[in-house]
Amino acid sequence: MPEQGGITVQRALELPGLRGGLPEVVAGDGNLGRTVRWVHAGEVPNIASLLKGGELLLTTGLNLGTRPAEQRGFVCRLVERGIAALVVELGPRFEQLPPALVETARAAGLPLVQLHREVAFVSVTEEVHTEIVNGHYAMARQADEVHHRCTRALLGGGGIPEVLRVLAGFSGGPVFLEAADGRLLYAAAPPAAPGTDRGAADPLEVWEGLRGGPAARLTGPPAGSVLVDVAGGGHGTGAVRARLLLPAVSAPLGQVHRLAAQRAAGTLAVVLMQARQEDELAARGRGDFLTDLAEGRISPQDAPGRARVLGFRPGSGPLLPAVMRLAPEQDPSGNWAVLARAVLEELASVGVPVLLGVRPVEGRVPLLLGLRAEQQRAAVADRVAAALRAGVERAGLDRAGSHPPVVVVGVAGGWAAAGGGLRHAGETAAAAHGLTNRPWYDARGLDIDLLLWRLREHPDLAAFVERAIGPLRAHDRASRPALTPTLEAYLAHAGRKAETARELHLNRQTLYNRLARIAELLGRDLDDPQTVLTLSLALQARRHTP
Repeated sequence: MPEQGGITVQRALELPGLRGGLPEVVAGDGNLGRTVRWVHAGEVPNIASLLKGGELLLTTGLNLGTRPAEQRGFVCRLVERGIAALVVELGPRFEQLPPALVETARAAGLPLVQLHREVAFVSVTEEVHTEIVNGHYAMARQADEVHHRCTRALLGGGGIPEVLRVLAGFSGGPVFLEAADGRLLYAAAPPAAPGTDRGAADPLEVWEGLRGGPAARLTGPPAGSVLVDVAGGGHGTGAVRARLLLPAVSAPLGQVHRLAAQRAAGTLAVVLMQARQEDELAARGRGDFLTDLAEGRISPQDAPGRARVLGFRPGSGPLLPAVMRLAPEQDPSGNWAVLARAVLEELASVGVPVLLGVRPVEGRVPLLLGLRAEQQRAAVADRVAAALRAGVERAGLDRAGSHPPVVVVGVAGGWAAAGGGLRHAGETAAAAHGLTNRPWYDARGLDIDLLLWRLREHPDLAAFVERAIGPLRAHDRASRPALTPTLEAYLAHAGRKAETARELHLNRQTLYNRLARIAELLGRDLDDPQTVLTLSLALQARRHTP
């Protein structure tokens, strides 16, 4: 079957309509395998402008011109349009084709055919078009049959590998399903040919040769291969979830193989979407359990049994609660199933049991980890934080310019403390937004931030901030340089002026002048311990007030 789903020039010449005209190929006989997409008959000189390519052009020669230059130009324009063949009926206009016409067609490789008998062009058109339509129908029927076999394989309990094996058997070569980023997901080889003991080449070896290295991925599959997008996942509606690759290993593949792959891709999209939805539902179910545990709706006595049903068997060591919370401006509509799967894949090498859930509406990911000993806490927390952040990127939950997600690790303990630990970590994660970015925060080190966050809606907190640092904030809104960073650095270094000056890249006199101005604005002694405590609390509290 030709690539475009039409018929070849050779086949068109064998049909009764053209065969009755005693066709003689006078040029381009090596290209009779070209595909005829359509038939066009005409006699106008500028007929090339009416063509789109792939046509079998029928003419009596009235449009060829009388001079050799006109005839050569006529053929060149047809070649530029990419027609399949030119058929000229001999008769009143030409008893034989002009040499300029034949030589130009021969040089361009254009099949040129002269008819020695008159034919009805309308009959030729009907015959060729009928053959083309029948060819399209036959291709569609073949592709439908492959699609039905793929569907039957799924309904019979098979999965994606079985669908790929059906395609491999149809194409006669290996078939691959790759992720949108080029990773290999599944591979299948065609069955061994009847009467042979040796099966097809190992598809993984074929994959390594085609896509294994960066250069191979850059150049793409061999010419004549079929590469079809599998839609339905990733970030954004209709984004590419995967790609179905049928490489042309031994010979180019035809349009029928592309049609079959496109229909199989629709089936695979449904399977992948269903798997993603099932993964997300499962992750949400685990998130609901962890949330219920944190909010006291599940007792410590019932929690271990419920966790075992969800696949979490931590052993006798301590449980480590952790929570990741996305920044408010981050996108909560990303692929949470991908996030959960990516994090679990990253943590698989850590060797500790993990129960991870998602809470998309709240932009929160709670999890419990089973430690062998308390001494593992810091190392496991490092891996958890890195895995969570990597998962956010892979799931498309991050947004350019947004704050990074906050990861808070709680205190390790038994089931009796797990709920409270999750609740504490979750609230602390909300309170930590706006702090200096760290891979993860220890929930025990943010108690003051958590207290201030809990008071965020109380009017007394905003009034306290205004009394303590209101004049300083007003100055910074109206004047430059801003003085609040100087006060923050001074307090962070416990009043050590030399260290403060080094951090701010100021000379000492400039720092002294700025501190004096701050003391004047606030009407306070910056060396007074009570003043230091008040100002430190006010600076922390301003993140939670208007």
